[in-house]
Amino acid sequence: MTINQPGLPVNQKGLRKSVMAGSIGVFVHWFEWAIYAYLASTIATIFFPQQDATAALLSVFAVFAISFGVRPLGALIFGTLGDRIGRKKTLSIVILSMSGATLVVGLLPTYDAIGLWAPVLLVAARVVQGLAAGGEFGSAAAFLAEYSPRKHRGFGVSWLEFGSLLGFLAASLVVFVLTSLADAQAIENGAWRIPFLIAVPLGIVGFYIRTKIEDTPEFLSLEKLENVPQSPVKEVFRLHWKQLLQMSGLEIMMHVTFYVVLVYLLTYQEKVLGFDAGTAALLSTVASIAGLVLVPVCGALSDRIGRRPLLIIAAVALIVLSVPLFLVMGSGVSWAGTVGTLGLGIILALILGVHAVAAAELFPTRTRQTGLSLAYSIAAAIFAGTVPYVLTWLIAQTGNDMMPAFYLILVGIIGLVAVLSMKETKGIDLLSGADVIPTAAPGIGSEQQPASSQS
Repeated sequence: MTINQPGLPVNQKGLRKSVMAGSIGVFVHWFEWAIYAYLASTIATIFFPQQDATAALLSVFAVFAISFGVRPLGALIFGTLGDRIGRKKTLSIVILSMSGATLVVGLLPTYDAIGLWAPVLLVAARVVQGLAAGGEFGSAAAFLAEYSPRKHRGFGVSWLEFGSLLGFLAASLVVFVLTSLADAQAIENGAWRIPFLIAVPLGIVGFYIRTKIEDTPEFLSLEKLENVPQSPVKEVFRLHWKQLLQMSGLEIMMHVTFYVVLVYLLTYQEKVLGFDAGTAALLSTVASIAGLVLVPVCGALSDRIGRRPLLIIAAVALIVLSVPLFLVMGSGVSWAGTVGTLGLGIILALILGVHAVAAAELFPTRTRQTGLSLAYSIAAAIFAGTVPYVLTWLIAQTGNDMMPAFYLILVGIIGLVAVLSMKETKGIDLLSGADVIPTAAPGIGSEQQPASSQS
């Protein structure tokens, strides 16, 4: 059985709606996430006691990491739901949860108003956002992969990361405008709430769009075959542990690069290199724009030459170019910040354009959302959310400003090993033997990977 066979007519209106539904949630999520990171210094001032400014900033980054720590639990919840009740329903639940938690953050009283309850409530809201985030990527990636035509699946799924970069771009522009129009005191007095409250109506629009879409052809086929899994988590760990490890290595490379370039780099450029906040935010905007242009291009290119070649190039680039780019960035020359940031942004775009579709093609439809959610969230919990905290601590302990470059080299090696162990999946059918064989014989065919027939 095949779905989205090349040559079959594609409903372009339905495709556009599916891309919007899959992308808007990650846009809202990363917009809010980036706002929190960009305003870390302000949040440290208003939500934590200020006897030690460095300790307060580290506390903000610790809350950042805690919200990543709960992602695997969110992955277990929403991954299982997605493989049992469908992609559409979990997409709707996830965006509603994220928007509600974002509203809470935007309305929270400060430490001066309610004391220790301020950081406690902040942590609670971030935990809810972390749980929802644990289900967002897996739901959206599975949804877009299963809706995209087989010959153009890389291009279709790449719009997922287009949405995340657009969220970061919007956040950096909002912070740039905010810091340009308001002084630090005005921002601390309440202007910091504006970006969080902006995200709420966007989430409501996303929820509406997601309630109006149909579920994917592949999942509907599983329902028709009465072959929807009852225990997708057990199935992933029992039959698809190799794919889980491969995707985890790929996601470690993606997450760390993502958070170094688009989150931590702003703090690094301000605190270590001495850039002003507006310049750092503008450089982040440059990196985001480069990604917006290149991510769909890389996705489309992977449909022509394959997923592995582009991912190998990206991993090797991290290993070879990270140190030179950071040296250039810290050279003090006027154009150096732009060149260093843009170079890292291009490497990130290579990864973002391909990683989601490559990961989606590793798992059969029965357990795709669970596998995607678990690998993505476990990697995020251990490596992504800890990036600002770990790098801030390492630089403080060693006095070596090149620690971010060394960290990127490490994850480049991990990513390269993972990619080299993977088979090329360009053009495969997303429904495999594991999906079409009745569940009465769960072991038969379940160990097969998606069929390797090319389009």
